[in-house]
Amino acid sequence: MKLRGGLEVWKMGIVKYSNALKLQEELVKKRQMRIIPDTLLCLQHPPTYTLGKRRTDHNLLVSQTDLENMGAELHYTERGGDVTFHGPHQAILYPIISLRESGLGARRYVENLEDTMIKLASVYGIQAQRGMKGETGVWVSNRKIGAIGVRISSGITSHGLAFNIDPDLTFFSHIVPCGIPDKKVTSLRKESQMTLPEENVITDSLVDCFIDVFGIQDVAYKETNFLSRDVEDVK
Repeated sequence: MKLRGGLEVWKMGIVKYSNALKLQEELVKKRQMRIIPDTLLCLQHPPTYTLGKRRTDHNLLVSQTDLENMGAELHYTERGGDVTFHGPHQAILYPIISLRESGLGARRYVENLEDTMIKLASVYGIQAQRGMKGETGVWVSNRKIGAIGVRISSGITSHGLAFNIDPDLTFFSHIVPCGIPDKKVTSLRKESQMTLPEENVITDSLVDCFIDVFGIQDVAYKETNFLSRDVEDVK
């Protein structure tokens, strides 16, 4: 099933998690009111740990004070999924799209997000796949390269996917990533045998994979600096 209508892609650079969360909440409201089209936020975060709505604090292996001493933030969210890490050199896509208008079910939507990351990995010579039963995200053998955590409110999606290009993997040692013990986390840099292009080229490829997997025909791009505007000014 393809998305109907167009998509607006926002290239945002590095954005604090709290700011991105507020922006998503506002965009979801505007999408519900059909003020804006389907929108894809493309960004990165400073070092940030997030927990999903199940509040699985036991999978966070150090205290919040320790995380702050590392220069990382901790946020509790209403997305699905378990604890995860976001940081520099990790590409993040937050789709704000109407599943009702597209005809996509929740399961197929998540599978499309997985296929987006699998497709990107293949561009750089990596054979990635979905996890086994109970294992969310995208894997290279038993090593996780991409995470998924979504929220759907009145048929509108938020949160999304995170693909590891070349993040500092030591940050993942302080959590049980996505609540799955005895599994490792990896990155495109670690797995690919190819000479990788600049990071912005890889991120653009991820957006292209999303567009292709979702079958979107009409796409508009815009560069935006979230720090220069208020959430209420988003149009």
